[in-house]
Amino acid sequence: MCGFPRPTDTVTARQPRGQERAITGNRQTGWAFADAFVAEDEALRWARDRAREAGLPSVSPGTGAALRMLAATADAKAVAEIGTGTGVSGIHLLHGMRPDGVLTTVDPEPDRQQFARQAFRAAGFAGNRARFIPGRALDVLPRLADGGYDLVFCDGDRLESLEYLAESLRLLRPGGLVCFEGVFADGRTVDSGPQPVEVLHLRDLLRTVRESPDLVPSLLPVGDGLLCAVKR
Repeated sequence: MCGFPRPTDTVTARQPRGQERAITGNRQTGWAFADAFVAEDEALRWARDRAREAGLPSVSPGTGAALRMLAATADAKAVAEIGTGTGVSGIHLLHGMRPDGVLTTVDPEPDRQQFARQAFRAAGFAGNRARFIPGRALDVLPRLADGGYDLVFCDGDRLESLEYLAESLRLLRPGGLVCFEGVFADGRTVDSGPQPVEVLHLRDLLRTVRESPDLVPSLLPVGDGLLCAVKR
């Protein structure tokens, strides 16, 4: 990925022409197809409905499918999730994890975790497959075991992204994965105009992950952007 625009950069907008319009249209069609490629079951649809009713964002189907695949690729037995929500991402992670794997999921709102608990049950997962911890992530994560996790998925407060990264590196085994949801921020991350502080924090996160000698990074264009990195 190239450097990020600076507030002083001037970007001249122009309309795509000819073949550019066709390429843009083809990309949008391709992204829509990719996002719907893996069908979601009734439990996932139920969890999405609860998130919508509560005004909460949830990962896109394409992002969920990517998380499922990454958990399977890592043969994940222990996964930590920052931001339980209503259980959409958790169901995808559990589907990708080993049958004896345990998802530790953290959220400051216990009511949301109750929805997730119901969704996990409806998806067919036994109660011992998930450990729900209510609380602020930066209060909970320091209590988790060093090097005890195969994957850490971060979908919490964007202002705390760099702190989540530091905790994730401590929690992960060598070869483990850290993933951050929503790093495109609806396109604002690469917009040269004035941006809120949370977007500036996301830019710092992207730069830190890209430049770290301890990580092998990739930025996946699914959903609102999924930043992934393997710990060396």
